[in-house]
Amino acid sequence: MPALPNAKTGLGRKPALLIVDATVGFTDPASPLGCESSAELAMIAKLIAAFRARKLPIVYTTHSYRHPSEAPVFRAKLPLNNSLVAGSAETRVNPRIAPSQDDIIVNKTVPSAFFDSPLRQMLRNLDVDSTVVCGFSTSGCVRASAVDAMQCDFRVVVARDACGDRDLEAHHANLRDIDLKYGDVVDVAAVLAMLEHPQASAT
Repeated sequence: MPALPNAKTGLGRKPALLIVDATVGFTDPASPLGCESSAELAMIAKLIAAFRARKLPIVYTTHSYRHPSEAPVFRAKLPLNNSLVAGSAETRVNPRIAPSQDDIIVNKTVPSAFFDSPLRQMLRNLDVDSTVVCGFSTSGCVRASAVDAMQCDFRVVVARDACGDRDLEAHHANLRDIDLKYGDVVDVAAVLAMLEHPQASAT
C-alpha cells in the first residue's frame, strides 16, 4: 500500500535546537544503553555552532531519576533505565558538546522531552515556532520528542546524521516514519541551508 501524500513543512522564522539525551550513558559504547556516537556528536556540534552563531535557542535534555516513584512502568519495561541515577556520570551531557550557560537543560523521566515538562511553554515564551531535533536514541526519545513537538504545533525537522541508535534497523525505520507523518528528515547540511534562508524554508 503506498504511503499517504505528505508535504515538507520546513523551519519557521525562529527555530530551536533540541538535543535529546546526548549524555554519557547514551553516547558511550561501553555503556549498556550506549552506542558508537562519534560521527553523530560531530554533526550535533555543527548544529550547535550554527544555532549559537545566530543566537537561537538550544535545549538539551537529560534523562535521570531521583526517586523510585518516577516513571515506574517505563523502568519496569526497560530495567537498564534504573542505572540513570540523577547526578551520576551517565546522566551528564557528553563533554564533546557541553552546554553553555545560556542553553536550556530539561531533565526528563520518559521518552518525550515535552511530556509533563515545561518545555512547550518555555519555547513559546521565546517565540519559537519550530524545532530541529537530534540526539539519542532515534527509535525512542528522539522519535517521541519529535512527535510531541509536532503535537505542540512546532514545525519539526530531524537531522538524520545527528541522530543515533543501538539498533540500526529501528533507526532507519523510525526516521522513515517521522518523515512520512510528523516532520522533515534531512541531513545536517540541509538544516544549515535552511538556517541561511529561514523564510524560504517556512513557506
